[in-house]
Amino acid sequence: MPLVDYKDLSSAASGEQSEPVRRRVVAARTRQLKRFVKHPGLTTNATMPARQVRKHCELDKESSALLEQAMAQLNFSARAHDRILKVARTLADLEQQDRIGAAHILEAIQYRSLDRSLQL
Repeated sequence: MPLVDYKDLSSAASGEQSEPVRRRVVAARTRQLKRFVKHPGLTTNATMPARQVRKHCELDKESSALLEQAMAQLNFSARAHDRILKVARTLADLEQQDRIGAAHILEAIQYRSLDRSLQL
């Protein structure tokens, strides 16, 4: 795990309250349940098979270009590609967005990069 700066630990500033976070998560899970209602056994973005990823994680040109660039520069695998899309879909769901945007893709790429660096 990366070290946490002492100033961050000792800061008096508090983070976001749990209740608004809980409401966003519940709303995102509800969106996912509705999305997969016709697919028995499929309840979350994380469990989407490749066919559903292609259907529910369509990208606009900008987002697609960002993901393509990350794939090439960071040498991500096809598996990482789908995981990034699933995380981006979840980030969009947390914001109650129907479409995945560039910001969602960039955040998902950051998480994947962090995950990769922590595994080394």
